[in-house]
Amino acid sequence: MFDSRKQEKAFLIGVTSNLRDKWEARESFDELVSLVDTAGPLTVGRAMVEVREISPATFIGKGKVEQLKEEIRRSGADMVVFDGELAPTQNRNLDETWSVRVVDRTSLILDIFALHAKSREGKLQVELAQYQYLYPRLVGAWSHFSRQRGGGVGLRGPGETQLEVDRRRVRERISRIKRELERVESSREIHRMKRESVPIPTITLVGYTNAGKSTLFNALSNSDQPVEDKLFATLDPKTKKIKLPSGREVLLTDTVGFIRNLPHQLIEAFKSTFEEARKSDMLLHVVDATHPNYHSQIDVVEKVFEELNLDLIPRIKVMNKMDAEGFRFTGNGAHTIPISAAAGLGLADLSLMIDMVLAETLSPMKLFLPHPYGQLLASLYTHGRVLHSQNSARGVSVEVALPEKWQKKFAPYST
Repeated sequence: MFDSRKQEKAFLIGVTSNLRDKWEARESFDELVSLVDTAGPLTVGRAMVEVREISPATFIGKGKVEQLKEEIRRSGADMVVFDGELAPTQNRNLDETWSVRVVDRTSLILDIFALHAKSREGKLQVELAQYQYLYPRLVGAWSHFSRQRGGGVGLRGPGETQLEVDRRRVRERISRIKRELERVESSREIHRMKRESVPIPTITLVGYTNAGKSTLFNALSNSDQPVEDKLFATLDPKTKKIKLPSGREVLLTDTVGFIRNLPHQLIEAFKSTFEEARKSDMLLHVVDATHPNYHSQIDVVEKVFEELNLDLIPRIKVMNKMDAEGFRFTGNGAHTIPISAAAGLGLADLSLMIDMVLAETLSPMKLFLPHPYGQLLASLYTHGRVLHSQNSARGVSVEVALPEKWQKKFAPYST
């Protein structure tokens, strides 16, 4: 764990290359700065390195390595954070040449996840991702790890105990974590099935990390969940029931944010969490519209949607922070709306749009509900859209638009 009594000092290295344009490299490097700030170290030096050909031994080439060695020494850094994923050999060679610990982008993000995971499932998922990242780095790593006592960024969780493990024991631990996760996921599935037995539509907040999802969750659900201006402040999903203007009830869920180059180990480990989003009836894609490159962030999230098969779920694009300086959204689009979650602006319009988009997923039914029908009719108003009703001595005839889940429930009353 990071020791606040002795703050680590980090030297940050960004990379441009023929395969990566300078704007993308700068954007990624700016994110690295925020990631390091979230993890805790003090940034004492920065360098952007142009790489024409990736070196198998050191990634950035021998000349650049020697040049940076003196800069790192003068900065007083006790660690280097590299904006990219280093191969185990590259990581080890740079560590030995610079005589400081070298942490790549993947290791840094894993560390932040370890710092923020609170639930048992979240901790297991992060631990699994860390061990999967660590496993190929064990070969010849004993001298590498001998200097890493005491923890720090990149060493939280399993990183502190690797002197005592070998590849076989890591494989065994990975297997045990997977079995534990399967048990936790089975329990989650039981709870999900119970929810679906009384089918309330689920709306999931998704988006780039730090876009304001948790603030919007609090605003829509009248909650007071902790909100931090840091990357990946929310890892464990939170769910609360809310009521829409139509009177219809829905479940609102807040989830982990996305980021460019999200480590594949995390996507694999958090599959069960993303499964919650896949089961949603609607996604609210929250965008920080004050960010100078929010279009790029939208593209990153859209790509993750495709990878996780979320792209066919109905969604609303929520352009957040309209009250802040630098709000850049000026256009209109289907299912796109400007709001300020923090100031409460546009939330009523957003709720109406959620109602409207959910209504587009409904199908019409004609029902007859015999006496006493009060509770059944109330369910129709809560979970669908009642278009027409007519009372008679025997009961009530109803024309209603319902989601598929509720159509099955009311099928016996169909006329």
